[in-house]
Amino acid sequence: MPVPRPAPLTAARLLRRTLRRHRGRLTAGVVLLSLHQAAEAAVPLAIGLIVEQAVATGDWTSLAVSVAGLAALFTVLTFAWRFGARLTETAIHRETHRLRVEVAGRALDPRGHRTGLRSGELLAIAAADAERTALIIRAATVAVAAVAALAVSSVVLLTIDVPLGLGVLLGVPALVLALQALAPVVTRRTGAQQAAAGATTALATDLVNGLGALRGFGAQRNAARRYRESSRHTLQVTLRATTMAGVHQGVTAGASGLLLAGVAGAAGAMAVRGRIGVGEFITVVGLAQFIAEPVRVLGFCGQLAAAARASAERVARVLAAPPAVLPGQRPAPRPQPARLALTAVSYRSLRDVDLRLAAGELLAVVAYEPRDAEALLDLLRGAVAADDHRGTVAVDGVPVAELTLDGLRERVLVEPHDTALFAGTLRANLLVRPGQAVDPLPAAVGAACADDIVAAHPAGLDHPVTDRGASLSGGQRQRIGLARALAADPPILVLHDPTTAVDATTEERLAAGLRAARHGRTVNPAVTAEAPATLVVTSSPALLSRADRVCVLAAGRVVGTAPHHDLVRTDPTYRAAVLR
Repeated sequence: MPVPRPAPLTAARLLRRTLRRHRGRLTAGVVLLSLHQAAEAAVPLAIGLIVEQAVATGDWTSLAVSVAGLAALFTVLTFAWRFGARLTETAIHRETHRLRVEVAGRALDPRGHRTGLRSGELLAIAAADAERTALIIRAATVAVAAVAALAVSSVVLLTIDVPLGLGVLLGVPALVLALQALAPVVTRRTGAQQAAAGATTALATDLVNGLGALRGFGAQRNAARRYRESSRHTLQVTLRATTMAGVHQGVTAGASGLLLAGVAGAAGAMAVRGRIGVGEFITVVGLAQFIAEPVRVLGFCGQLAAAARASAERVARVLAAPPAVLPGQRPAPRPQPARLALTAVSYRSLRDVDLRLAAGELLAVVAYEPRDAEALLDLLRGAVAADDHRGTVAVDGVPVAELTLDGLRERVLVEPHDTALFAGTLRANLLVRPGQAVDPLPAAVGAACADDIVAAHPAGLDHPVTDRGASLSGGQRQRIGLARALAADPPILVLHDPTTAVDATTEERLAAGLRAARHGRTVNPAVTAEAPATLVVTSSPALLSRADRVCVLAAGRVVGTAPHHDLVRTDPTYRAAVLR
């Protein structure tokens, strides 16, 4: 019997799940907040009784007892509110944390995701939308408490006068339903505001990360103009959303005021005719004034729920997004002489690419168009689903699509051009597998020409590094990234432009160090298949000259494979592209 597939996560399901996950706290919180509202509604009744039974009669004993009862009533409502609100706020913060962890986990999933969102937008969803989604807890608990207050008030009014109580019982729901007609508009405008804010955040993140390149191109003004336009659009959308929220609040306040005036006017007319007493009149007026607050709260809860739903749609979009890649079930295979093989691969700009990386080989790839290099790197890091490309990408004879993620990561390490460093120490950023019998860092740091970075500080490898390596120069970050990759010592290492931010002298030393670190070892002929293999996507003459072969990509196709010096001698296009 087939197992039914779970229903896709939607905003409504996400909000219901949020409430279910905290039902214990919410139940206790609703009880306490409802008790608080019931006690608040009982205050006008208590004052009316004090007027009729103590003040009007001049009975000091009754007055003392009544005042003590009123004090007890205020004590109950105070503590009920305090503990009820505490339970509700605890649930909100716990749910916010859980949603942020879920969104972050989905964004960091090694299988990738098909959200179409940039990192800045994902950051906005994890930070702001997760918190707004959790506010459905406040909307639900406070709304139930407001209904409890209206119920108690209606019962008291029915006890005093049936037509008056019926008027409140019928008028309040009609008013709340009328106010809900504005909720979809609030939801749409709030959703548009959050989407625009996320896009602006993403753009700001991209601009900050690429600030150095923008300065190099002299494109700061264009970048600033784009950000101003995006920010201006966000401002306009935010103002529209805020205007709608203000209209909703104004209509709620005005309608509740009219209801208050109607109830108070009807009660006054009854008191003039002698239909109700002075104490009852005070009770009715007090309740009428009190009723305005729950009605406003219900309007506020509607607005809060609309904002929560808009954010929940964005959170659900991330959580429900299918993975970009579905890994296979095969573990890492035994090493093969052909460590990496692309056969008739077509993906994005690539067309029928055939490429072989043998054990013990240093292969360089020169891509005349950056998009070809990016497509190739995505394929090699396993970030492309099998259905999204034609041909076969195999590691040690096994198609990448059939390998588990751990199996692929065990064999292939792709070090990107934009080195990612984290806040901590140099050692923490470099040491991939702590507890190794032989410390790989000294050799890796030397091969990557990063000795001067370590030696420049008294703490050496324990020198602190700021987030994203902002305390280091571009060249230093690049060398630290290469040292980390060499310390990991993967069977197959793929590097993307590892020398673009260093000077020519350092580039020569780094190329020699890379060759020595990866391919200067003595290899047992019986286990030649286990020799490491290295692929470098680069246009650096220093690296190209030390490669065993150079594969040239032009217009998405392999147009030549030969040693660097042969290509320089025979191919004018290649010579013009790589010689400086």
